[in-house]
Amino acid sequence: MPQLKRHLGLLGLTATGICAMLGASINVVPFMVHRSVPGIGPYVLPAFIFAAIPAMFAAFAYATLASAMPRPGGSYLYASRGLSPYLGFIASFSQWFGLSIVIGVIAYVIIPFLWDIAAALGWSDLAADLKIGSVRVSLALGLIWLFVLINVLGVKLYARTLVPMMFLMFGLGMIVIFAGFWFNHGDFSAAVLARDGQAVGEEPDAPWRWMTFLSAAALMFSSFIGFDAIAQAGGEARKPSRNLPLAILLAITAVGAFYFLFAFAVYHAVPWWYVAEQAQGLDISAPGLLTYLLPAGLGAAILAGAAVALINDLPAMLLAVSRLMFAWAEDGIFPRGVARVHSRFHTPHVALALSGAIASIGVLGSHFAGDFFLGIDIMVTAMLVNFLLMCVTVLTLPRVNARLAGEITALTSRLSQQVVGIGGALLLTGFLVIHVWKDLSGEVSAWYFHSTWVWLLVMGLGTSVYLFRRIMLSRSGVVWRDRFSQLPD
Repeated sequence: MPQLKRHLGLLGLTATGICAMLGASINVVPFMVHRSVPGIGPYVLPAFIFAAIPAMFAAFAYATLASAMPRPGGSYLYASRGLSPYLGFIASFSQWFGLSIVIGVIAYVIIPFLWDIAAALGWSDLAADLKIGSVRVSLALGLIWLFVLINVLGVKLYARTLVPMMFLMFGLGMIVIFAGFWFNHGDFSAAVLARDGQAVGEEPDAPWRWMTFLSAAALMFSSFIGFDAIAQAGGEARKPSRNLPLAILLAITAVGAFYFLFAFAVYHAVPWWYVAEQAQGLDISAPGLLTYLLPAGLGAAILAGAAVALINDLPAMLLAVSRLMFAWAEDGIFPRGVARVHSRFHTPHVALALSGAIASIGVLGSHFAGDFFLGIDIMVTAMLVNFLLMCVTVLTLPRVNARLAGEITALTSRLSQQVVGIGGALLLTGFLVIHVWKDLSGEVSAWYFHSTWVWLLVMGLGTSVYLFRRIMLSRSGVVWRDRFSQLPD
């Protein structure tokens, strides 16, 4: 029977985490946050720094658990073996749903970058065509299924596609950083006046509000979501007990440093109050803002860099969500057919196709909802719960499964594990409460535009799937406790 092959080295694993994290997180979220959290004003960068703290706790929790359980499925496997089979599935089910929808959201957001590139190069007819709704949807769907195909053709091709694009993304992103620190607010104001005939205006008062700041930090936490994709590739990593935790820590460190420099540079050149005003009515991005200051060629280059960054999200996230489904099917919670591995390419082609189908729903949802932040909010809720359970699992693993706890090779000190588990659980719980409060207190046109209610519906669906499959497996003679006390082969 075909099985997954361990072909991903440290570079491919690190690229998976970096590319799953950088994209919308760096080019869109730090600027569109003004729409989702009005009043954050000049405090976007402090909110980002604060959001990095629980993200680091979660990264250490993932690294610890990955070293002991290097198998496909990552978070599902860790929680199901170290905490509870039900909680492991239900948390990873909401994670899978959230990430699958966000894949569609990202694919949909890529298209405005393409029309900005066309506009920067003077291709007005192409730019106009790209704004047609049917064209935008079709291109977004095409990107998703292109990367489903690349994933199906094997992790070697996947890595050969992803790693060069990662270096290209960093290289083009450095243009944004240099340009942002080269220019200042006065330069930008003059450029806007010259091009649009409008004055940027003076900086308004922006009082500090704790709840606004914390709400923005909870949303900015989404910038660090993605390193968990490394853990999902545990069945295809070479030297997994070493490379998985190392890749997780390398990815979050590299992304954190690059992200801060990038956002700081843009706000150094572009006044925050201009960003806040534009975000209320337009889908804005870092490169789109800096095109005011750069020649057409460089403007098109940084727009292309942003498009590459967003495109990089797709193969890495498709790998992550498909391996979750693969792991569920291996345990019998999903039909066994979902765990089928391609006889030639050694990839879970059925799980990848199903993941592409769910992501396609995200494209259509973004188009008809008219605001992609709904998808991001669903994903943030799901990932906050997921990361919270990873921190709790670090605490419970020695009691629930002492044998697997003995396999930990990263963060082996029990005191360090307790610091990571308790500190991460407290901070992530706080972020989750704030994020839910912000969502439920917002005014929307229908209840299903509250991400919390959508997430709870997904949790209910996941619970129904789990209970049904548990009953069916128990009737067939499967001993539930025995199955979840050990790792899959």
